[in-house]
Amino acid sequence: MNAIREIPCDRIVDTVRELFIRTNTDLGDDVLSAIRQAEQSEDTQLGKYALEKILENAKIAKDDSLPLCQDTGLAVLFVEVGQDVHVTGGDFNEAIQEGVRRAYREGFLRKSVCDPITRANTGDNTPAVIHTEIVPGNTMRIIAMPKGGGSENMSNSVMLLPSAGLEGIREHVVDMVKKAGPNPCPPTIVGVGIGGSIEKSALLAKKALARPVGEPNRSDPRLAGLERETLQEINALGIGPQGYGGRTTSLAVHVEMTPCHIASLPVTVNIQCHVARHGEAVI
Repeated sequence: MNAIREIPCDRIVDTVRELFIRTNTDLGDDVLSAIRQAEQSEDTQLGKYALEKILENAKIAKDDSLPLCQDTGLAVLFVEVGQDVHVTGGDFNEAIQEGVRRAYREGFLRKSVCDPITRANTGDNTPAVIHTEIVPGNTMRIIAMPKGGGSENMSNSVMLLPSAGLEGIREHVVDMVKKAGPNPCPPTIVGVGIGGSIEKSALLAKKALARPVGEPNRSDPRLAGLERETLQEINALGIGPQGYGGRTTSLAVHVEMTPCHIASLPVTVNIQCHVARHGEAVI
């Protein structure tokens, strides 16, 4: 049995602040590696040029501590809290919100959060979207994912007929990417959530985007095969980097699945742009 471990709110604030500044200015090695591989294999002039500029942009952003994109995203977090953790010195949720506030203020990141109806900006990029899960242990794992509006707008949740099966799911995902075209700033990463309820499928699709780019689903060979086959079909569409045409429309397809009701087949497609920002820390 783990001993109860105290984690002060100040440490949560500092960790969240660092994560959002870092993920907005330093594209992860997994994303950079996938883009470099795509640049080497791209056989269209405009597609290769677009990928070269994406890599150049990432280098400038890291070297000069500048945002990778003008859209510095809605702050989304997945937080796994050990059941033997005791948060001290304040409110857990407010500590995360304060970390986001400080990141977007002190990192000079664009504040993009507004009232859905009046469109009045909240001024500090809060409230963040926080997904919390209680897990065994006495540590806290925080995954930060600044999610841009352009790619989020190309995402959707549907209830397919249960008879659709893997083939129907694959056709739906490819159709969604085809309809999105250049809008989500390809090459994209495509997160797919299958099963559960409508909101659970959306949560699975979003969390799938936090997986290292190109890492296959290791829990179910059917899903690994679906990822591979769907990616091949997507890249055969010819949309290409930034919509200029080419063999690289998406860098990866990540699929997660959970059981669902016998009468339902919820499927969510959550598309991520080439600035696939994600990072994590364990405290």
